[in-house]
Amino acid sequence: MAPLIDSNDLVDAHGVAEILQLSHRNTVSQYQRRYSDMPRPVVNLGSGRIKLWLRSEMEQWAAERRPNQAHED
Repeated sequence: MAPLIDSNDLVDAHGVAEILQLSHRNTVSQYQRRYSDMPRPVVNLGSGRIKLWLRSEMEQWAAERRPNQAHED
């Protein structure tokens, strides 16, 4: 059985962009290609459709990167 996920812990690309302090949500897909250690969506309905990430994973990843991260958007 798949683990249960609290829907309040899911964020879309706009939410990920806010967590990563990016100006545009479209930059999230560039980050996915650029950073292999970036958390992957837990919900991916296919090309051009919604993707959802776990907020806690994205916040942790962002916190680990911030000291060295130059904002690249």
